[in-house]
Amino acid sequence: MGGIHNSRKLRDLLRLLAYQIGSEVSYQELGRQTGMSADTVISYIDLLEKAFVVFRLGGFSRNLRKEVTKKDKVYFYDNGVRNALIEDFKEWQFRGDRDLLWENFLVSERMKFNAYRGFYGGSWFWRTHTGAEADYVEDSDGHLDAFEFKLKEKNIKPPASWTNTYPEAGFKTIHPGNYLEFITSLPSSILNQSVL
Repeated sequence: MGGIHNSRKLRDLLRLLAYQIGSEVSYQELGRQTGMSADTVISYIDLLEKAFVVFRLGGFSRNLRKEVTKKDKVYFYDNGVRNALIEDFKEWQFRGDRDLLWENFLVSERMKFNAYRGFYGGSWFWRTHTGAEADYVEDSDGHLDAFEFKLKEKNIKPPASWTNTYPEAGFKTIHPGNYLEFITSLPSSILNQSVL
């Protein structure tokens, strides 16, 4: 099924991905660590996407020189599956990976919401080669909204390179005080449209 010749290598790949949520992945490095070719790693991740275990988020760019686009981030649809793979079920306050779990939760729930409502816009992360970033970006009918995920309830300013490159785009910090709105509401560009 799916051309899997070694299920142990698939599990090893999943464990490596579980430790790298929220980070850009290198298919070549994953291949070296699992003893597979980069092409096999890509085909296994593709199969895992089709089975709704993981999904990829690519890098957003309209200015190829400054922005990172060649790597993907891989997220899990379910944090419980991710935690089972790394055998870590500690309570929230004792976890060293809370930021990663928070980001994975928000991105996966937003992607699920978008799928349920038939959203056909684009979803990415955004990062420049100098390190400026946004955790999640949506394009809805040509309007961009960027989001940064934080566990502390404070709003942060958008990176100057984001506002300079995309002056019409929105930017919002998502934290425990406002996350429900993010995972259950339409993008601002749709909310601001008049209904005929």
